[in-house]
Amino acid sequence: MLSIKEYQTVSSIAGPLMMVEMVDEAKYGHIVDIELADGSIRHGQILQVENDKVLVQVFEGTRGIDVENSTVRFLAKPLELAVSPEILGRVFSGLGEPKDDGPPIIPDKRLDINSKPINPYARNYPNEFIQTGISSIDGLNPLVRGQKLPIFSGAGLPHDQITAQLARQATVLGKAEAFAVVFAAMGITFEAAQFFINDLHETGAIERAVMFVNLANDPAIERIATPRFALTAAEYLAFELDMHVLVILNDMTNYCEALREISAARKEVPGRRGYPGYLYTDLATVYERAGRIKGKKGSITMVPVLTMPEDDKTHPVPDLTGYITEGQIILSRPLHRKAISPPVDVLPSLSRLKDKGIGEGKTREDHADLYNQLYAAYARGKEAQELATIMGEAALSEEDKKYMTFADKFEAEYVSQDYYDNRSVEQTLDLGWELLSMFDNVELKRIDIKLIEKYMPKFRKSEREA
Repeated sequence: MLSIKEYQTVSSIAGPLMMVEMVDEAKYGHIVDIELADGSIRHGQILQVENDKVLVQVFEGTRGIDVENSTVRFLAKPLELAVSPEILGRVFSGLGEPKDDGPPIIPDKRLDINSKPINPYARNYPNEFIQTGISSIDGLNPLVRGQKLPIFSGAGLPHDQITAQLARQATVLGKAEAFAVVFAAMGITFEAAQFFINDLHETGAIERAVMFVNLANDPAIERIATPRFALTAAEYLAFELDMHVLVILNDMTNYCEALREISAARKEVPGRRGYPGYLYTDLATVYERAGRIKGKKGSITMVPVLTMPEDDKTHPVPDLTGYITEGQIILSRPLHRKAISPPVDVLPSLSRLKDKGIGEGKTREDHADLYNQLYAAYARGKEAQELATIMGEAALSEEDKKYMTFADKFEAEYVSQDYYDNRSVEQTLDLGWELLSMFDNVELKRIDIKLIEKYMPKFRKSEREA
């Protein structure tokens, strides 16, 4: 039975934090109710316990709280999410409260949002392909079930459109298996939130989705809890309902800014660029909740989105994220200026698990050789473009000009696609062969000759007919 205790011993308030003294048996992470003098209720979470002093973070903010006439009620339980299969198709606040005018969730159970870390021995290696319908991801940086693959973006780049496209289109191939999307929005504008909600409703994707929305004007404290609510929902769907779940976290930079704000209010010693020294550890507690577990059918695949301040990859948020996750999809401002959408910069982008999720029986036998050849040809074409900028196009050899033409066609036809264009992996691979058909077989040094003889003839034939 829960032991609920009340105290009127608030000693001080600083920003979103409240100090309560002479408290017995308080525990880190447990929640409290704060009753103000006017009878209104606010909510908080225990952030620190030191002897009989307890530091509480107030979700709704501390403005208007009367220190002498406020009652703090310790509920002796952590933050919990009410879960049942009915959470699919619903939109929740950053604290897990329904905000779509739908009925309250009648829970099968209530789960602690902090969960328990997955035992490394129990983890199963990610090795199954997820089709996103986006050629620059499926063809060159494949997403694998159980992987953590972040999108590194910048202010003004179209990461919202890409994440909406992922939420609409992502699916597992082969035998029919239950697939769901959990979308956590942190610190986004009202317009961006409405874009995501409307897009999922209009396309019908909301039926397999769960959304948690924390707006820019919502408390920073709530922002820290939002991804944990989302991941708790994902763990329920994946490991109890046997679904394959794609978790999209947008925007982790806003999450880290909230951490920095709370750290400053606690007067902690700042680390790099003012972020707390435990930023890496905190991010790991979020990212490492993705994966597959031996003996469980379901899986959690994660795509965190973060905006790099000043497009700086060495900024603490992308830098530390890169250490924890398995690769990155990088969006390019120069490509965006050229009206390439989505502006995925394929050369520095990387999916470290791509070799595990492709090949015969997963995508197609030619996939690995094909993306190696596309990378090599595109890289050489970009070098030729740089040479042309410095020396002039007249100084290039005919071979360099051919690769430069390939790079332009590759960006315009392969990387660029409409945000509602859902390409199958076969279409993506065929498009790669079609682009490479401008080269002779001897120039395709990274593809096995047997694969060239099997797949190239139909594209050479169509080229001659054209």
